[in-house]
Amino acid sequence: MNRPDNPLADVAASPEATARYLADIQRVLLDIGRNLENLALQTRVHCRNTHVDGDRFFDAWMRAQPVERALKDVLKNVESLTKGLEKSAYKRRAHDENVLAAGKKRKEKELEKARKKNPPQLSTPPNTTEEVPRQEDMGYAGPTSIFDLRNNDRRSA
Repeated sequence: MNRPDNPLADVAASPEATARYLADIQRVLLDIGRNLENLALQTRVHCRNTHVDGDRFFDAWMRAQPVERALKDVLKNVESLTKGLEKSAYKRRAHDENVLAAGKKRKEKELEKARKKNPPQLSTPPNTTEEVPRQEDMGYAGPTSIFDLRNNDRRSA
């Protein structure tokens, strides 16, 4: 699929060129959308004003509904196309940014793995075999309630 004779190969290679190309297409679609809106309005007026002998007042309106609905669906599709073109231009730019950042992320991950496998050796203090003497009755010497924390001279009940 990477044929050099493809006219859009240069456009696809550059996010700026892709954005310009998609913006041109979007402008054309917006112009088509305006023309379709005008056509839908004129069709609506014409179809609703077309009466046949013996029609009730709503028969022309009922006959016009499928035509109006079809044109409305076409307008929705044109609007979704223009939104999709804009979104794809942003995604194209984000793709290039992700490609540029991928190399940096991989290098950072490799460095992190190397650090985890070979942690730096810290100088450890010599082991002391002396134990700290325990104070067994420590629970009765300190404050025993929240109120004792505020004022040490109060006694808890």
